[in-house]
Order: sequence, then structure tokens, then C-alpha cells
Amino acid sequence: MIKDRHEVLIKRFFKEQSFIDSNIESFNNFLDKELQVIIDENKEIIPPIIPQDLEEFKIRLEKVRVMKPEVIEADGSRRAIFPMEARLRKLTYAAPIYLDMVSYINGVQRESFTVLLGNMPIMLKSKYCHLHGLREEELIQHGEDPDDPGGYFIINGTEKVIICIEDLGANRFLVDKESTGPSPYVGKIFSERGNLKIPHTIERMKDGIFYITFARVKRVPLVLVLKALGVTRDEDILKFVSSEKTYDEVIVNLISFANVKSPEEALDKIGKAIGITQSKDVRIERTKEMLDRYLLPHLGDRPEDRIYKAINLCKMVKRYIDVVNGEMIDDKDHYMNKRLKLSGDLLADLFRVNLKILLGDLLYNFQRMVKRGKFPSIKSILRNKLLTSRVYSAMATGSWPGNRQGICQRIQRHNFIETLSHLQRVVSPLSSEQENFEARELH
Repeated sequence: MIKDRHEVLIKRFFKEQSFIDSNIESFNNFLDKELQVIIDENKEIIPPIIPQDLEEFKIRLEKVRVMKPEVIEADGSRRAIFPMEARLRKLTYAAPIYLDMVSYINGVQRESFTVLLGNMPIMLKSKYCHLHGLREEELIQHGEDPDDPGGYFIINGTEKVIICIEDLGANRFLVDKESTGPSPYVGKIFSERGNLKIPHTIERMKDGIFYITFARVKRVPLVLVLKALGVTRDEDILKFVSSEKTYDEVIVNLISFANVKSPEEALDKIGKAIGITQSKDVRIERTKEMLDRYLLPHLGDRPEDRIYKAINLCKMVKRYIDVVNGEMIDDKDHYMNKRLKLSGDLLADLFRVNLKILLGDLLYNFQRMVKRGKFPSIKSILRNKLLTSRVYSAMATGSWPGNRQGICQRIQRHNFIETLSHLQRVVSPLSSEQENFEARELH
């Protein structure tokens, strides 16, 4: 009786849930939310060269919209296309992306228009696919197998699957034992926001001083960074590290930099340490910009976010000291410290890089026309084929930004189980030249 119930439950679960659901959800999230976030990262474009009679000219990117897949016929007409037709006619199953743009002259709106940004391949059975929500009989009418799980793309008539990538979790602080180098323990965090992914390391040298390394900043005393972020009182630093216990290791650091009393003084010292040789005011300003932009960017890049960065750095110091004093070190091979990059995340990386290239091309064409004495309409110089062709090319060849190969593969259809297996495959980005025993053995 119980066995029968279990069977019914399992059958019911797999009737409603597919193995591929997580990948489809990831793709839906990319088109619904992530696409607009990427557009907002590049919200304002200010060309460096503008006509001489203008004081200011800027272009703003507004709302982005994704349509359902369609095909443009030889006579220029547009109509909806279903996956089977794309397979048979060797077409790409893709939908147009439209973007609202507004240009301003001296703060006054010049023109507002909608442009075709490019075409985006659409995942089968996702929210934007024509097969979404169709019943069994309707799927059969459109030439589809009702048991096909979807979760793949059709590029030039070929079925392609985006392989999930196992990556070290971003924005997580891990302390590990080092066999080489001046510091026996090293704390690492990859701070990721938008197209920035900046590794930070925290080390304690033999002199007992904590040093932080990130971007251009190489081994700068951490207490100086805290004071530059605005936490100048020693008792505040001790409280942020731990409200229950005073750590001698922190007091050693505070005594060493007790003569630094203001954020400006700390910023000046950091600026000198990283080799900014301009006047004091310029040095302080440039160091401030660097801390805002490149120090833990996932916590924000505004001046008001500095306090959060300082508190987080203090908590990292506490974790580091606890590990040195015998607490368990973090295991970077544990799945808790990893994240899987699904198709939505990988397509977001691809779109982000290619949108930058498209906007760079737009600026180049605009400046070229301005130098000739013309003032072009933005709509006429935006080349939507550039984004489309680059996205199609990456998905056809499997070459992804960041020099990653084999991300997009031709789906294996020898049998149904193999297809399911290929749709859920996860690859590790570790290079095949090194052994990496710890990462490869069963955890």
C-alpha cells in the first residue's frame, strides 16, 4: 500500500516537474530581470565629441522588451516561427529585443524612439517560446514530441545546449592554509558586481600587521583602509570586529597606525603606497574613487556604502583570526562554497560584453559623423546586426567571453536518457593540465 503511494507520488512529481526546470527558470529570469539590470548598468551614454554649438549631449537607455520568436521572410514581412520550422529551414529560433532610447540636448529631450537592439535565441519551453503552456495535442500539431523537455536552443537549424559551469561562489570570504608565500593563512573573496569580478586577499605578515590586496592596491595595511573608509576611532574598529571579545591581534594593528587620525591622512598614505604621484588633493580624490569603485563592489559604489565595506572587512578579520586560532579552515571544494552558472547567467555574461561592444560602435559612428559636420539621428547609426551576429556566433561555436570554450554544445540525441543527461551536464572550469586531486575526488 505504502509502496503504491510512493509510486503515485513520484510519478505525479515528474509529471509536473521536469529535470530541466531550473535551467528554464534561469533563462526566464535572465529575460525578465537581468536584461533590464544590464541595460541600467549602461544607462547614460555621453559622447566625448559633440557638435561645437552644443553644451551637452547625452543618450539615455530606458526600458527593454523581448518579443516572441519570429522570422523575416525574403519580402521583408515578419511572422511567428515555431521550433520545427526553424529546424527544417536551418534558421535560428530567436526573438527580437526592443529598447526605448531618449537623447537630450542641453538637458532638453531631442528625440525619443524605440530601436531593435538585436535578436536573442530563445530556449524551447521557456516563457518566451511559442510552445510554452501548450497541451499534448497542440504540441503534436506543431510537430513536437510531447515528452521533449525543452531547455535547449536552435541555432541555424542545429539544436544547441548551454552547459552549466561549476564556479567558486562569489562574494564569500574563505580562509585557507597556504603552503608557500609570506603568510601561512590567506583569506580570499571574489567580489562580483555586473561586469566587475575583483579578487581580494587578506594576509597577516610576520610583523602581525593585516594587509589587503585588490585591483591595483597591493598589500596595503588593512587598518589604513578602515580609517580611509571613515572608521577612525579605535574602539569602533574593535567593536566592529567583535562586540563580545577584544582580540590582541587587532590591538597590535591599531597601535601601529595610532598616529593616523583622519580619513584624508589614511587616503593620502594609501595613495602614496599604490604609487599615485600627483598633488595631495588629487591623490586623495583618486584613492577615494578607487575605494568606492574597486573595494568590495558588490556592497555598492556610493560614498554612503563605505561604512558597510568597513564593517564587512572587520568581520573578515575576525573570521581570519578565528581560523588562525584553531577554528576549521574553509574548504573551497565543498559544494556549499560553489555556485552553478546556469544558462541564464552565462547568457547574461555574453549579452553584457556584446552590449558594451554595440554601444562602443554607436559612439564611434556618432563621433565620425560629428567630425564630418553632420548631427546624426541615433536610430540611423545603431547597427543591430552587430549584437545579433556576435551572440549567434558565440552560440554556434561555443566560445564565450573570458576565453571559455565548449560552453554551447550540439545536443546528443542517441537516446532519451543521453539527451536528459546532456541537458543537465555540469563542467568544472579547472584546467586539464593540473591534477587538482582535492577538487576531483568525491567530497
